[in-house]
Amino acid sequence: MAGTPGCPIFLLLLCAFGQVSPYSTLWKPTWPAYRLPVVLPQSTFNLAKPDFGAEAKLEVSSSCGPQCHKGTPLPTYEEAKQYLSYETLYANGSRTETQVGIYVLRSREGQSSGKSRRKRQIYGYDSRFSIFGKDFLLNYPFSTSVKLSTGCTGTLVAEKHVLTAAHCIHDGKTYVKGTQKLRVGFLKPKFKDGGQGANNSRSALPEKMKFQWIRVKRTHVPKGWIKGNANDIGMDYDYALLELKKPHKRKFMKIGVSPPAKQLPGGRIHFSGYDNDRPGNLVYRFCDVQDETYDLLYQQCDAQPGASGSGVYVRMWKRQQQKWERKIIGIFSGHQWVDVNGSPQDFNVAVRITPLKYAQICYWIKGNYVDCREG
Repeated sequence: MAGTPGCPIFLLLLCAFGQVSPYSTLWKPTWPAYRLPVVLPQSTFNLAKPDFGAEAKLEVSSSCGPQCHKGTPLPTYEEAKQYLSYETLYANGSRTETQVGIYVLRSREGQSSGKSRRKRQIYGYDSRFSIFGKDFLLNYPFSTSVKLSTGCTGTLVAEKHVLTAAHCIHDGKTYVKGTQKLRVGFLKPKFKDGGQGANNSRSALPEKMKFQWIRVKRTHVPKGWIKGNANDIGMDYDYALLELKKPHKRKFMKIGVSPPAKQLPGGRIHFSGYDNDRPGNLVYRFCDVQDETYDLLYQQCDAQPGASGSGVYVRMWKRQQQKWERKIIGIFSGHQWVDVNGSPQDFNVAVRITPLKYAQICYWIKGNYVDCREG
C-alpha cells in the first residue's frame, strides 16, 4: 500500500485528517479535547465534628506500582460514586458528606497495596532550583505556589481556590491538627522602611520575602482518600480543594485533564514547592515522566517533604485560543517503591487529574457543571 507523497505509511492516517506533520516546524504539543463526564451532588448530610487529632504528614508512601495498579479489578459504577463523594469541612468545625451522581462514566485502572520500604526523594545529583528575588517569586507561574499552615504546598487554581494533596489536611481517618484554623501563605516582599508596594521610594528595598496569610473558609476531600485509609486506592485520590475566605488577587493556573505521558512536551512535567530542607525558599524542578497508570504519574523529580501538594503542570498549545497555556494536570503526592523486572526502584508520584477528577474539582470551584465541559 503506497503512502501519501511526503507522508510515511505509519503517518498516513494523520495526514489524511489534515493535521500538521510532526516533521513540520509548525507542529506544537497541543492540549487534547476530551468528552468530559459530569459529577453532580445528589444528597448532603451532616457529620459529627472531627477531633483534629492527626499529626500532619508531609508525604505519603506506598509500594504499589504500575503493574500492581493494573492487576486489580476496575471499580464498579457504585464504587466510583463512593470514591468521588466527598467531605466538606467548614471553618467553624462543622462537617458534611455529599454523595454524588456520575454521568458518562469512563473506565479506569485498578489499584492495590504492597509492603513499605525505606524512602528517599533525591535521585543522584540534586537538580532542584531555589527561586530567589521578588522579580521571579511574584511572577507567574511561580506566584501560583502557596504554603499551607500545616506545612505542605498548594497551587492557586481560581480566584479563591487552592489545590493541594489530601494528606496535607487529612490522614485518611481524621483531620490533622491545625486544619480547623487552616491558613494559606502568600510570599510577599518585606520592605526595610515598612513600605507596602512598588509606588514607594527606591530606598524601600525589599529586605527579604515574608508570608501573608489568608484563612481557609472550607475544604473538600474525596471519600476515595478517606475510604482508602491513606494507602491502597487512597493515593489515587490524594487531592483536596481549599476555598479561601477572600480573593487572593493573583493570577492563577487553571486545571486540566492529564494527557498521556507520551503527549507531554518532551515527556516532561514541572512543579514548585516549599521543600522542608530549604526553609523559606520556593523550589522549582522539572523531570521526565518514567511511567504512568490511569491515576498516577511516576517520575524522579527531586523533592523533599513540604513539596507535597504542589501542582504538577505542563505548557501546551491551546488550539481554540491560538496561544500557549500552562495547566495543572496533577498533584504531587509522595513516594512509591516499584518492582521493575524483579528489581525494586523508587519513584516520586503525582496524582493525575483524570476526566472524573476534573469534573469533580471543577464543580467544587464553579458550583455548576456547565462551566466544566472543557478540560
